[in-house]
Amino acid sequence: MVTRADRQTASLDDLRRGRLAYQRRQWDDAYRFLVDADATTPLVPVDLDLLAWSAALTGRDDELLTLLDRLYHAHVAAGDLLPAARAAFWLGFRLFSLNEVGRATAWFGRCQDLVDQSGQDCAEQGYLMLPAIHRAMMAGDHAAALNAATAASTIGERFHDADLTNFARMLQGRAQTRLGRVDTGLALLDQAMLSAIAGEVSPLVTGLIYCSVIESCQEVYAFDRCREWTAVLANWCDDQPQLVTFSGTCLVHRAEIMQLNGDWSDAVEEARRAASRLSPAVDPEATASAFYQQAEIHRLRGELDAAEAAYHKVGQAGGEAQPGLALLRLAQKRADTAASAIRRVLAATTSRLRRARFLPAYVEIMLTISSIDEARDASRELAGIAADYRTAVLAALADRADGAVRLAAGDAAGALGPLRRAFVVWHRFGAPYLAAQLRVLIATACRVLGDEDGAQLELNAARDIFGQLGAAPDLARLDTLALRAVPEASGGLTARELQVLRLVAAGKTNKVIAKELSVSDRTVDRHVSNIFVKIDVSSRAAAAAYAYKHGLMNGHRG
Repeated sequence: MVTRADRQTASLDDLRRGRLAYQRRQWDDAYRFLVDADATTPLVPVDLDLLAWSAALTGRDDELLTLLDRLYHAHVAAGDLLPAARAAFWLGFRLFSLNEVGRATAWFGRCQDLVDQSGQDCAEQGYLMLPAIHRAMMAGDHAAALNAATAASTIGERFHDADLTNFARMLQGRAQTRLGRVDTGLALLDQAMLSAIAGEVSPLVTGLIYCSVIESCQEVYAFDRCREWTAVLANWCDDQPQLVTFSGTCLVHRAEIMQLNGDWSDAVEEARRAASRLSPAVDPEATASAFYQQAEIHRLRGELDAAEAAYHKVGQAGGEAQPGLALLRLAQKRADTAASAIRRVLAATTSRLRRARFLPAYVEIMLTISSIDEARDASRELAGIAADYRTAVLAALADRADGAVRLAAGDAAGALGPLRRAFVVWHRFGAPYLAAQLRVLIATACRVLGDEDGAQLELNAARDIFGQLGAAPDLARLDTLALRAVPEASGGLTARELQVLRLVAAGKTNKVIAKELSVSDRTVDRHVSNIFVKIDVSSRAAAAAYAYKHGLMNGHRG
């Protein structure tokens, strides 16, 4: 017969095991032992606190909310106002992250009431500033967010509260980068990360800082730091096998870096693992990112049906499937659909850093449909953003866009400088696919300028990389694209316009040309109009005569 004393002894054993497991960061073991101990003898607040955070770190959101509610009421019953306020804050914080804004606001209100009742100057005053900082960030008022985050960090320092100090410092850094003060912002983010790495903050806040810092670095294209901090986050997660919260997001970040590094097979597997761990209801952004990473690699490999399915899942998770989906439409030879999609998303985007995400694809798509003026405008906007934020990757994106536009407009000599600068950045950074794409553009410029040896060197190097990566569409383009110099007498026609001119000269109607090139009639009409202006003719017969007179029919197969 099990006596009451036996049950109490077992409860104490479970309590000791739970505390020890927590110290060892064995979160699931800690949760289970503490639950068993609690079932016999209700836990006191200090142990209830351990149980709550064990639930948080193992992804048990419903249990976390229940435990924080218990913790709040236990502190209130004991007359411990500030600890009760702290429990109320974290309960509101988690509800806020789950988009239960009404309940979250009510709990923040309880926290404020308790702080007011205490009549004390306290760290909780700084915690209560965090929701307002988030709202200011979401509204784009980064100056207000910076002021509030600075004040919260000062409060944290005054009360020696490392969680508040470093969380607020991370928010300071994020606000500074969004204001264009990238060096200052990154330095603050580095400081917050250093404290997290050193174990100076709680496990939950450590994970929040890791993920937020990496996202901030991605926003300003500080990919060197993304790579560095992602490795640190991965080690932190790997050291805690029972960690559930943050592990899925970590896998997403790892997949992004693997893709950049050229480890495409590993990247898609990591993204699949992330998607299996994440829940759209709990973490929709990370879930959407996991599917987006899968879609991107499928698209780059030419697995278009698989890419289509993955982009669809991005949308189902509430994420933005652009610009990848528009580039997929381009690969499917649906250029007009791609153009409509990328125009739509860019028109709806006001944040300059967000626009920088879409502008490179916008330039590529506009050049494909021979809308050089639109591509040039987008290139100039990207250059302006790069000049303001001053990161090497943004500069490389702007240089590539500038070079591609110049090349399409017939200025091969002017294109080489920006294209080579962009190549150097991606090559040094260890991004083989992006560097290989630039080699193709450089080769095109070299051939136009008569440097066949230089062109072949670039093309051979690009072919090797595309082959190693399994970039089937890029290999196919190298096999089929006639990368030969455009005659000087082409009147500055783009490669696509030259192709259309040859078909016009062969006597084909716009409708037939549209079908042959897999574009719309309207697109062909625009090409023909541009051709007439550039070579100064007014009829199809005159355009055909121009093409034959100047030797532009080379390569046409009828």
